[in-house]
Amino acid sequence: MADPPSPPPPEPEPEPEAEAAAASPPRDVELPPPLKPPPEPPRRGLLRLRCAVQHYEWGRRGGASLVARLAGDSDPDPARPYAELWMGTHPSAPSTLLEDGGLLGDWLERNPDALGPAVAARWGGDLPFLFKVLSVAKALSIQAHPDKKLAEVLHALRPATYKDGNHKPEMAIAVTEFRALCGFAGIEELKDVLRTVPEFEGLVGPEDAGKLMGMKEYDGGNEIKSTLQSAFAKLMTASKDAISEATAKVVGRLNAESKCRFEIRTLTEKEQLVLSLEKQYQEDVGVLAALFFNYVKLSPGEALYIGANEPHAYLSGECIECMATSDNVVRAGLTPKYRDVQTLCSMLTYKQNFPEILRGVPVQPYVRRYTPPFDEFEVDCCLVPPGELVVVSPVPGPSIFLVMTGEGEIEVDSISDREKAKEGDVFFTPAYTEVKLSACGPEFMQLYRAGVNSRFFS
Repeated sequence: MADPPSPPPPEPEPEPEAEAAAASPPRDVELPPPLKPPPEPPRRGLLRLRCAVQHYEWGRRGGASLVARLAGDSDPDPARPYAELWMGTHPSAPSTLLEDGGLLGDWLERNPDALGPAVAARWGGDLPFLFKVLSVAKALSIQAHPDKKLAEVLHALRPATYKDGNHKPEMAIAVTEFRALCGFAGIEELKDVLRTVPEFEGLVGPEDAGKLMGMKEYDGGNEIKSTLQSAFAKLMTASKDAISEATAKVVGRLNAESKCRFEIRTLTEKEQLVLSLEKQYQEDVGVLAALFFNYVKLSPGEALYIGANEPHAYLSGECIECMATSDNVVRAGLTPKYRDVQTLCSMLTYKQNFPEILRGVPVQPYVRRYTPPFDEFEVDCCLVPPGELVVVSPVPGPSIFLVMTGEGEIEVDSISDREKAKEGDVFFTPAYTEVKLSACGPEFMQLYRAGVNSRFFS
């Protein structure tokens, strides 16, 4: 006889919490916030950029401006200045991706590996450099850029004027003849100014003028610095009436001497500069302040670099410029903008060195490198002959390429089709990207590459 079937297992007793929940009326359930989208997979190829133009008053106008031509403006306004082309992530004029219009900075936040580990660790998720082209028709302000410590203080005190807390060392590479004031002139040159421009002594005062006249090049640095600072501050803080009167006398005398019927005198370059600046900025203290500084003329292909707290003013010409990512400028002359004279006079180093002129060092065939003493940036000039292939080796940091002249093709990592490249095209390439460049047609293709200073990686 078969065994009777075993009884079914007892129903499990409900947990007290479950029982209570079943007995309770239904209620709204708060769902967790939606998950962030996963980061984009890194794109190893080129990112074509659209870059912003700054229309500062000192820029060259219309089609005469290299900036207008590189920006691709087919019909530039002949009355409008095209002063600077910005390539980078600074919020004042950030570059966007040509593909979708998104900000390059946002893309880097989602793809930090594009910066390379060393750059990301040192500077966070952003480019440490800002790349520019300048077209200068009229003198820029007498200015200096603060060191990082001072930049943080100024940004905290006046964020509307000093827009970030970073320092701004920079380098300018001449595309055309490029003129600038940079650093304080040597003591013998300043003595010559005091001897030939009596109005100068009246503005800086007889005590400081006498001390400067009695100094030698080999005298103690601190004494020269102290006297130079005192004299410069007295000039920069002189009354408007005193500046106006002294400038009128100097300009009147120079004009008379250069046009005298009986004894025409050839003016020095500095004297000609004073006359030129006075036409641009009448009754401005910067016209006479220019006599304090080194007057520098760069030929195409030559470069100068400017460290923190060094006075300078770009005067004319067109250049490639690269700097740390910042827009901090302390101005005190030759400008209608805000002048922070006290800060400028107190922050300067008062070194009396003529700036070092860089001419680029060949690093491979057809490539010259300009290496300033700053970690954030260096610049390569690539001149690609017709029929040649130039291979730019991978570097551990990001790069921005600008096609200056000519046309050709650019290929990266042998994984993508070649892309056409022509004048004004701007490309971003991630760290560790090999770039191949070739020119089309009978002309050379010239490019500039901005990247993190190679010394930083070594």
